[in-house]
Amino acid sequence: TGSASGWGRYDDSAVVKVYETLSGVKVEGRPPMLNKEDVLRSLPVEWPEVPMDDLVSSASHDSKKVLVVLDDDPTGTQTVHDIEVLTEWPVEALTEQFLKLPTCFFILTNSRSMIANKAALLVKDICRNLEAAAKTVPGISYTVVLRGDSTLRGHFPEEADAVVSVLGDMDAWIICPFFLQGGRYTIDDIHYVADSERLIPAGETEFAKDAAFGYTSSNLKQWVEEKTKGGILENQVSTISISLLRKEGPDAVCQLLCSLEKGSVCIVNAASERDMNVFAAGMIQAELQGKRFLCRTAASFVSARIGIKPKPPIRPNDLGLKRNLAGGLIVVGSYVPKTTKQVDKLRSQCAQSLRVIEVSVEMISLKSTEERDQEISRIVELGNAYIQSGRDTLVVTSRQLITGKTPEESLEINYKVSSALVEIVRRIDSRPRYILAKGGITSSDLATKALEARRAKVMGQALAGVPLWQLGPESRHPGVPYIVFPGNVGDNSALAEVVQNWACPSRSSTKELL
Repeated sequence: TGSASGWGRYDDSAVVKVYETLSGVKVEGRPPMLNKEDVLRSLPVEWPEVPMDDLVSSASHDSKKVLVVLDDDPTGTQTVHDIEVLTEWPVEALTEQFLKLPTCFFILTNSRSMIANKAALLVKDICRNLEAAAKTVPGISYTVVLRGDSTLRGHFPEEADAVVSVLGDMDAWIICPFFLQGGRYTIDDIHYVADSERLIPAGETEFAKDAAFGYTSSNLKQWVEEKTKGGILENQVSTISISLLRKEGPDAVCQLLCSLEKGSVCIVNAASERDMNVFAAGMIQAELQGKRFLCRTAASFVSARIGIKPKPPIRPNDLGLKRNLAGGLIVVGSYVPKTTKQVDKLRSQCAQSLRVIEVSVEMISLKSTEERDQEISRIVELGNAYIQSGRDTLVVTSRQLITGKTPEESLEINYKVSSALVEIVRRIDSRPRYILAKGGITSSDLATKALEARRAKVMGQALAGVPLWQLGPESRHPGVPYIVFPGNVGDNSALAEVVQNWACPSRSSTKELL
């Protein structure tokens, strides 16, 4: 049966039964694709109250509790606004941040671009510095969140093990990859990626075939066993079901979390922002009772945990950009199929206004140093000319995916591509109207290495799930909006929509020019 295959659970088994009734499809073996509307309609009614505001206040201000989010690429800021991001983490900078008593701040680690042992060493270094900084600020305490990919890529459990090795054992590890804006749902312990009206089990998607972080399990309990290589077995993983969230509320969440054996792993199911709010409220109650958790989550958990309210997407006029007639710079390094489809749509919809420069991945990653330098110089010269002439300019890596024979070799090719894009952006000295970076590794490396930003402020989003930063005054282009566009977010038209929203104002308006 489906249940025997790890599909079904008693709490949410109605989801399976309703789906089988509606579709006539018997759920057996690997989890099937489902109709999103049918599944969401079959779930219990949401918890009726928004339980967050008072709890967030008591958990942060009263107890000086700060949420510190270690973000393995810059896209984790996609649900927050008016939050600071640090790209460096010396003790002095962390102390300064703690003294501000923020509810939350992000540290951009970019560890997803590294091999596992380097990522673990980096996380240990950050945690040691956090401990040292916190000791200098009276009364401060903090909770660490490992913000990771909502499609389950990244260094798990290595980064979690690294945190524990410095900060000590936690009462539980929380696994929560729900991310509404990206269409990521966890229902009945199965993690899904929405594609239009279908829910596709994560293990059946392109993301599960990632050369560095591939996996086969869509059931998160099985995924934990797979990623820990049997170190944590499926039957050792606890679950917070949607039924519990929607029928019993935050108190029941708190009770369940407090009852877990020390060192447990707990999966959080969620299909709505209210589900996230209920879980976060219950977790805060447990923390106020002295429990310590390490969270490996996607972006939605962070905004729920700090009680942040969404705001509409930001347009250029909101930032007073209408007099700037320089071209924008769009840099695409992400190689996932979704990005390629988005680039194709961008090129077709913006063909008249967009200038396109394709970067040969073969030239910059496999050829001689001389050939690599020639390719970079060609792109820099064209980029400067196009931006100065007021044309939005797309610098895009060639779309044929080149991988190594091992995950480590694939990461090395990724590094060479990313370092070439860094050099290109560093050498383009024309000040663009805005910069859009597509892909997590690309956007991190451009912000820190090409643009030399040590900190940034998250202004909001340019589109749902697409963060918009304002880089710090120390950066090469202070004040230039920086759009961090994840590789795996949005439909095929999403990239074109953002570029069109940020297109250079029409020169025909005299008022705009004065």
